[in-house]
Amino acid sequence: MRNVSVSLGSRSYHIKVAAGLLARLGAECAQLKLGQRCAVITDSNVGKIFAAAVLKSLSASGFEPVLITVPAGEKSKCLTIVEKCFDELAAHRLERKSFIVALGGGVVGDLAGFVAASYLRGIPFVQVPTTLLAQVDSSVGGKTGVNLRAGKNLVGAFYQPQLVLCDLDTLKTLPQREYISGLAEVIKYGIIYDAVLFAQLERNLPKLLVRDEKTLSQIIARCCEIKAEVVGQDETESGLRAILNFGHTLGHAIENSSGYGKFLHGEAISIGQVAAAKLSQKILGLPSGDVERIEKLFICTGLPVKIKLNPTARKKLFAAMLLDKKVSGGEVKFVLAKKIGKVVWGQKVPLPLIEITLG
Repeated sequence: MRNVSVSLGSRSYHIKVAAGLLARLGAECAQLKLGQRCAVITDSNVGKIFAAAVLKSLSASGFEPVLITVPAGEKSKCLTIVEKCFDELAAHRLERKSFIVALGGGVVGDLAGFVAASYLRGIPFVQVPTTLLAQVDSSVGGKTGVNLRAGKNLVGAFYQPQLVLCDLDTLKTLPQREYISGLAEVIKYGIIYDAVLFAQLERNLPKLLVRDEKTLSQIIARCCEIKAEVVGQDETESGLRAILNFGHTLGHAIENSSGYGKFLHGEAISIGQVAAAKLSQKILGLPSGDVERIEKLFICTGLPVKIKLNPTARKKLFAAMLLDKKVSGGEVKFVLAKKIGKVVWGQKVPLPLIEITLG
């Protein structure tokens, strides 16, 4: 088992990466000395596959779990579903010492984390991410939240989990499109922080694409280490943590303006990262060789690198971008790369240049 520590003083926790961890969930929660009652929040797809094993593990360790199932998909990240979860928690009399288990991908993790952060002004929660994207990114670092019609993740809280369990076996059930989508976040870590990791991804992509367990374990743990290092220095995104948004300013706008669900998150940020690399070349002088390597890796992974927009779609995209949380004083700010492994945040990018880059 690989064990990564997230160092945040009294809010520190561990990320554990291995196969077969679902069966150990109850024992791991028992070590945290959490309350007896708990709720497992999952979605209609994941619940069918893993809920029984999770409930069995929790019950075997003396917990009293209840299952809350939400519809699968990004549309469940909304205040209507949050309220339904609150009602379920209240109906089952969960208390401040009770806890929530987030069982699923990024949508479930963000939703369940926000429910935990706000129910009774905060109860503990445990992340059990079942997608590659969630294991390397959204389950780590304490960002929780839901979407509004106006934009993605506009309501939320910084609220750290007590534990993150990344069971590699859950990745075997992912549809290929979902799995490849998660690789977009993996590639991001190489671009923003670790040129050695980026080179490893170039070399080991064939093994990653067939979900080789040894390769996955190493890569997932390294991504979690990077995120833990960044979050440990800047928990609430007042500076360094902003580098984790590379490709996301445009990516989130693509998700929002095209209607949640048309593009998976990883697909949208793949387009966003390639665009950010091209903007980086124009603004910061990112070497053309690095731009080519970045674009090639996304293409070889099977991810989209460009988007065709008619005038109406382009207008919607730019309107969505101006609602991004990272916009300040009406100016769009990007994370841009100086070279692979080194980025800077808070870079003002003129809208006409973004238009030209998108083509």
